[in-house]
Amino acid sequence: MVIVTLGIDLAKNVFALHGVDATGKAVLVRPSVARGKLLELVASLPPCLVGMEACSGAHHWARLFHLHGHTVRLMAPKFVTPYRMAGKAGKNDAADAKAICEAVQRPNMRFVPIKSIEQQSLLLVHRARQGFVEQRTATLNRIRGLLSEFGIVLPLKAATVRREALVRLEDLPGWTNTVVGDLLSEVSRLDERIAQYDGYIKEQAVRDAATQRLMRLPGVGPTTATALVGTIGNGHDFKCGRQLSAWLGLVPGQHSSGGKQRLGHITKAGDHYLRMLLILGARAVLMAANTKTDTISRWATALAARRGYWRAVVAIAAKNARLCWAVLAKGEHFKLPA
Repeated sequence: MVIVTLGIDLAKNVFALHGVDATGKAVLVRPSVARGKLLELVASLPPCLVGMEACSGAHHWARLFHLHGHTVRLMAPKFVTPYRMAGKAGKNDAADAKAICEAVQRPNMRFVPIKSIEQQSLLLVHRARQGFVEQRTATLNRIRGLLSEFGIVLPLKAATVRREALVRLEDLPGWTNTVVGDLLSEVSRLDERIAQYDGYIKEQAVRDAATQRLMRLPGVGPTTATALVGTIGNGHDFKCGRQLSAWLGLVPGQHSSGGKQRLGHITKAGDHYLRMLLILGARAVLMAANTKTDTISRWATALAARRGYWRAVVAIAAKNARLCWAVLAKGEHFKLPA
């Protein structure tokens, strides 16, 4: 029988495959396929629908399978879990492949956009830069912790930690002077590395037309623009701007029942890195809104006065997400609100 749907449970070295025909009957069950033989096996099959979880290496395999004529769909693992009958088959690679095969056929399943090599390369720059930022924060907190052992308690502000630690460096006893001095040098090295990667991001932002259009929006700089392009591409995988905003977790969660609508805190679902960048951009927009008279600034100022600072920040971030989708989806036809 001809395989029409194939589920693949991805791993580092050993993969599991589960293929079914048009009637749903399993015609290919391979619980153990070596990494070196996976592409050969899938390429030998007639073009079919291939489902995989969006995990490490998924985009790489999706691109390879697509070259051999297959229609590839990636899904978030949490959407596959309900189709795994844990009480019946247990949790193993073969059961996972079967669940993926079942989930990818659902008409209302939400899929993850397949990223190109260029998109993944751009996102690697962001991941590396964010790693350096986290290392710098951890190093500064380590300095604060060590100095507190000697009765020197510093505030959380990074600039204050740098300044005070440097001022008190010569007065520190014994090896403490050496350790804190080395940590301050490490912070300086990380500053240089972060600045270097900021340059890479700005260089990419200048080259890309879609990024340039995004940067015309208030609160969207090179970092946010390149991260959006690297993550969602042209935005065509979303039907509207609100879908993107919901995907980023910038809409309130619903707890409605009995005909009564109850909205809670934002869901914080999706990509936390993009959500963080949009929130930071929204804070910058709100800070500068008092000195501007455009439509968005007046709306932001009135919203902050009526609903409070943080609600206004989240609302601005959600609006920016919708505007970003419009810019990417409509391209040159999008006109910025006056």
